[in-house]
Amino acid sequence: MSEADSIEFFTSFRAEDIWFLLEAAGRTLLISVLGISGGTVLGIVFGWLLSIGRWYGAATLGWILDVFRSVPLIIQLVLFFNFFPIVGFPLDPFGAGTLVLVMYTSALVAQVARGGIESVSVLTRRAARSLGMNYWQDLRYVVWPIGIRAVLPSWTGVALGVLKDTALVSVLGYMELLRASQILITRTQEPFLVLTIVGAFYFALSFPIARFTERLERRWSHD
Repeated sequence: MSEADSIEFFTSFRAEDIWFLLEAAGRTLLISVLGISGGTVLGIVFGWLLSIGRWYGAATLGWILDVFRSVPLIIQLVLFFNFFPIVGFPLDPFGAGTLVLVMYTSALVAQVARGGIESVSVLTRRAARSLGMNYWQDLRYVVWPIGIRAVLPSWTGVALGVLKDTALVSVLGYMELLRASQILITRTQEPFLVLTIVGAFYFALSFPIARFTERLERRWSHD
């Protein structure tokens, strides 16, 4: 490599690099929203099935979810990314990463949702049924409002954890914040500056979630 090539490759941090990181932050936000929202909906369904299934639910669906909770996320990403082409359904890094994040999040939310459902006392549910509510009305008007207040802090922890775990999708080649920062560090040789900016981006993505749930908790505590 000539001196001219070295000078062109190793450059200082530039203003356009901020835009590069912003685009990567947008990709991180996109895959996080899809993973968290899809996983939350699926996790609520799984949690409900576990709550009504008891022992046979734990023996079937429960152990499948245990696999997703127990196996490190990075291993799941690599395995699924390489598995789908084998069965004839190749996925790009974004598709594979989103699918794995949805399943991983759903496994975590399932236990949270089941805890919320089971936090509503039997006496409360019997009172609702005695007022003429059917099973689904009981779930909608009694179990759900009470349960969501009980599990909101736990769900917030899951959501923030998944948002940070999206950094692992970089192993598949998806250009999110961590991978973008690695490219810039290699080029600029300024890891402290780059990682400080990336950390600020992660904070900017996480802070609204934490604040929003805190405001909900305070509002509900005064109801």
